[in-house]
Amino acid sequence: MKAVVDGTVIAEAPKEDLISIEGNWYFPPASVRSELLAKSPTPYTCPWKGECQYFTVEVDGTRLQDRAWSYPHPYPSGVERVGKDFADYVAFWKEVRVTD
Repeated sequence: MKAVVDGTVIAEAPKEDLISIEGNWYFPPASVRSELLAKSPTPYTCPWKGECQYFTVEVDGTRLQDRAWSYPHPYPSGVERVGKDFADYVAFWKEVRVTD
């Protein structure tokens, strides 16, 4: 699967390596082009997943604020609920299209 913005691939991995949580595909950290992401100061804590780290996606001079996120240290109960450790896996939304 791929996460793409205007033809630029931001993340790519086989579907079996991704984790689906609440309708979002989370890409393994090694599959994400981290040079296209900048940490965002936007705070959020999910009641069951834990403290979230948002990222601004930067592609060809375009900055898409908070269009990616991850959970660096998910709650143990969240990992148990998902059935796999999703620490640092990255999900995308809005202008970032995730396709097969």
